[in-house]
Amino acid sequence: MTTVTHAAAPVRILRFDRVQRAAHWANAILFGILMVTALFLYFGSIAGFVVQRHLAAQIHLWAGLSLPVPLLVSMLGPWGARMRRDVRRINLWTRDEIRWLRTLGRTPLVADKFNPGQKLNAIFIGTTIVVMLATGSVMQWFGHFPVSWRTGATFVHDVVAFTVFVVVFGHIAFAVTHRDSLRSIFKGWVTESWAARHAAGWLKEREASPSGPEP
Repeated sequence: MTTVTHAAAPVRILRFDRVQRAAHWANAILFGILMVTALFLYFGSIAGFVVQRHLAAQIHLWAGLSLPVPLLVSMLGPWGARMRRDVRRINLWTRDEIRWLRTLGRTPLVADKFNPGQKLNAIFIGTTIVVMLATGSVMQWFGHFPVSWRTGATFVHDVVAFTVFVVVFGHIAFAVTHRDSLRSIFKGWVTESWAARHAAGWLKEREASPSGPEP
């Protein structure tokens, strides 16, 4: 008699809840709209065949004003407990993490839920939202500001916008090549074996929690 054995299913642990995933994708969609309309506004002669400049400007304006909303909503109320906890994680840096970042990942690191590169990316995005909202407001309602402010705001807005394109495309490239991490922002979970390899500090913290690891 032949005995058939089945491999045990991998243990799944929750990395992002529905609120976090919704905030991420809402933020991604708004950034996508802003990037596309920015190209229309920058290359007006070409974009005129696709959409009118005035319409592109209005879409760009309202998408920019809406950009902070998903993140703010995701951190309010009882539903935002995980997001607030992750924001605190992102703002907490250890010496090992700084050393890992300086050596471009060549030094050993027992990573937290987010590695230093992911933390830096999150900080960049948060800072970008504030800077772009401020400079965009000066550019939109220019009559309330001196010429020097408008000139400076335009320069900063353009430079940061270029940087956003580079960072976003880099972020997408990393996500595509790290399928397990990408899956977590779609389905919310990662396997315990993935956490042991890439976020051992976070996994150890969960296992040491009084309530035990969440299913």
